[in-house]
Amino acid sequence: MRRSTPKKRHATLADIAASAGVTPMTVSRVVNGNGYVSAETREKVLHAVSALNYRRNGLARGLKRQRTDTIGLVLGDIANPFAAELARAVREVMSAEGYNVFICVSEHSAREDIAAFDSLADHRVDGVIVATRANKLGNDRLAELIEGGIPVVLIGRDFRHPQADLIAADNLRGGYDATAHLISLGHKNIGFIGVTPTSGVGLRRYHGYLEAMREHGLKADERSIVGRAGGGDQWPGYSTEAMGYEGMKKLLSLRRRPTAVFARNDFTAVGAMSAAKEAGLRIPQDLAIVGYDDVPLAAHTSPPLTTVRQPTREQGRVAAEALVRRMGSAETPAREERVMPCELVVRASTVAE
Repeated sequence: MRRSTPKKRHATLADIAASAGVTPMTVSRVVNGNGYVSAETREKVLHAVSALNYRRNGLARGLKRQRTDTIGLVLGDIANPFAAELARAVREVMSAEGYNVFICVSEHSAREDIAAFDSLADHRVDGVIVATRANKLGNDRLAELIEGGIPVVLIGRDFRHPQADLIAADNLRGGYDATAHLISLGHKNIGFIGVTPTSGVGLRRYHGYLEAMREHGLKADERSIVGRAGGGDQWPGYSTEAMGYEGMKKLLSLRRRPTAVFARNDFTAVGAMSAAKEAGLRIPQDLAIVGYDDVPLAAHTSPPLTTVRQPTREQGRVAAEALVRRMGSAETPAREERVMPCELVVRASTVAE
């Protein structure tokens, strides 16, 4: 029978003190940079630290100071460049303030939201930024975190709490503008890929699409609104290239197929374009397509994708700054809600060059 290798014990302050011939208090002063220590003694301690490969216990140190210098960031679709750009902006602000960022991913379900929130609470992070879609169970657990004293800032999550800031793009207007653009080109039968009529309840860009259709006297055909089949534990879910591809194939199978499609995000639009080309359709002559987010890929698809640009980096930066303000305040700051404008970017997927 193979014997397991004993786990190597990490060096402690006492080990360093014994090796350097000093007291643990002296080692603590050198390691933490507090108090006077002679140059000779400091050199002995640093040599022992290097020889024993000593690492400070950041969590234990943080508990003594009632902070850990870490924050949590909960993201949805980590494969989407939107999430990467958001994370980069948060990290830049937090790094400058001396914080490390722990990233948790909650792609599909309320249970994943709860697991992420619980994990961050267990690691005693100093604050949390949440950038996932709202759901009742996740919102309930978020409220418990906030009421337990953890500062929370939301990015785009449709959840209101008197002690949680909300930073969001104006996705209702963005969805309206994208749809109105297609209508201005003469399209009347406009499909939507990325939700179903029931799962799109909390998606503001989808509601912008419905609002634009109503205001222009057009009826959104429920058969032309397609998303992931089923639901359950997969809700809230995020729209992917595969959903765009399969969704477009469903639309093309209709007797009266749409002449234009609004995709929930750029990744979904890329999948939809692939299915349309596979079916021999020309974009935009036979079918116009609009995406959302304006990820870097959008300008380099064939043809380049018309999309709605939301201020991704700005949302991450402002949310991080709001969290720093909450974590550094002796009293609970007043709640802030900030909605940022989006911009329609017209390219060749809707207007032929």
